[in-house]
Amino acid sequence: MDWLFPFQFAFMNKAFLMVAMIAVPTSLLSCFLVLKGWSLMGDAISHAVLPGVVFAYLLNIPLIIGAFAAGMVCALSVGFLSANSRVKQDTVMGIVFSGMFGLGIVIYTKISTEVHLDHILFGNMLGVSAADLWTTGVIAALVGFVILAKQRDFMLHAFDPVQAQAVGLRVGWLHYGLLALMSLTIVATLSAVGIILSIGLLIAPGAIAFLLTRRLSLMLPIAFGVTLLAGLAGVYLSFFIDSAPAPTIILMLTVIFILAFIRANLRARQTV
Repeated sequence: MDWLFPFQFAFMNKAFLMVAMIAVPTSLLSCFLVLKGWSLMGDAISHAVLPGVVFAYLLNIPLIIGAFAAGMVCALSVGFLSANSRVKQDTVMGIVFSGMFGLGIVIYTKISTEVHLDHILFGNMLGVSAADLWTTGVIAALVGFVILAKQRDFMLHAFDPVQAQAVGLRVGWLHYGLLALMSLTIVATLSAVGIILSIGLLIAPGAIAFLLTRRLSLMLPIAFGVTLLAGLAGVYLSFFIDSAPAPTIILMLTVIFILAFIRANLRARQTV
């Protein structure tokens, strides 16, 4: 029974567990990022955590603290610059995330570390530790709980912030709360898929679910199911084709997106 062969290895079982846990926050958050048009913001924060990781290593503190702090600095910087300049938000995000990413690379090249840059950029899912699993599990539970508990508020804020404020919602808390959840989620995925590929998990599931349904109540479970399927299949397939799990997972999500896009276009033509 060759198909059961990967499950005989402890590192593969850890990888399966890790991808199942990160599917929760990434898929749920992805839906709101797509609806709100914040895909580039996710890209910006995912790149901007690099200097935080490097500084955390230099200060000998947990890397997740530095990554979260850098993510929030990026988000707040984008908000401040957008509100106080004539430059559009997408331009500001491009400047901020590329600048912080460049800073992280420069600092990294000037220090001696046992942490390989490839593991930071692309993750090391087959080498996750028990501490990584615990960290990801706690963050996944926290982010998942907050999103599900406040999904109606986040939905109204995504579609109509003015109406959300008019009905008494604290739009500032929702805005920065979503940014904080995004930073936490990127921290949770850091050890598994790295900085570069985490953006795929924060965009593709929501985009796929958006192509398949127009109801948020269905988008969330569809996004989660797609992420879990692509994650488990990607890890499993990577064992047999001798590839890295993280890019294989992103490739699986890309294939599913293409299929969902074709299906949506065929249905649109049938209804015309």
